[in-house]
Amino acid sequence: MADQPHGNPSGYVTVEIYDQVYHLSGQDPDHIRALAARVDAKMRAVSAHGRTVDSLRLAVLAALNMADELSQAGIADAQPGHARAASLRGLLDEVLEEDLKTGS
Repeated sequence: MADQPHGNPSGYVTVEIYDQVYHLSGQDPDHIRALAARVDAKMRAVSAHGRTVDSLRLAVLAALNMADELSQAGIADAQPGHARAASLRGLLDEVLEEDLKTGS
């Protein structure tokens, strides 16, 4: 997982998820790094237990797995989680849009 130094003047945090580099922005770079590490770990766990090598399919399966974990923990239905989920959806949309632009 790649790290940028604290106080990055560009406002972006560089992370690596499943061997892909992403430049993300947010209010808490350490939190973004921690989330990226969890996503990377989940994708690798899904990959180890499956036969797919397509990173997009792995990402979707990992997201479904994480959503199921949250749902079972009762967190997914918590009202404060809705704003956080919307924020994360926005980050995901940005990453996917950038991937479409770069052809990744």
